[in-house]
Amino acid sequence: QVQLVESGGGLVQAGGSLRLSCAASGRTFTNYHMGWYRQAPGAEREFVAAITSSGGMQVYADSVKGRSTISRDYAKNAAYLQIVNLKPEDTAIYYCNARGSWNWGHETGYWGQGTQVTVSS
Repeated sequence: QVQLVESGGGLVQAGGSLRLSCAASGRTFTNYHMGWYRQAPGAEREFVAAITSSGGMQVYADSVKGRSTISRDYAKNAAYLQIVNLKPEDTAIYYCNARGSWNWGHETGYWGQGTQVTVSS
């Protein structure tokens, strides 16, 4: 079992930036790939970014590519998602995810409770 707790969301103006954090506890953090999803009002949850268990590879959705950075800190058992140049369409609840398989096309693994990001125009 892995417990995930997100933080760092909030209200920000368009063009601003945010750094979301995901604190992990439970099973060995290094065993899991870490990812971020988001769910906008009235929409399905969608993949945002992911990083391998080793930290050696990152992937991003086209919607945030070039504006976001996913990272992880093994000493703190934490993962992060930084997004710059935020847009109103980035408004969503952002969820942290931990999983053993590198397949981000379906929902699996462990989830946090989410953190709200609201971008005002």
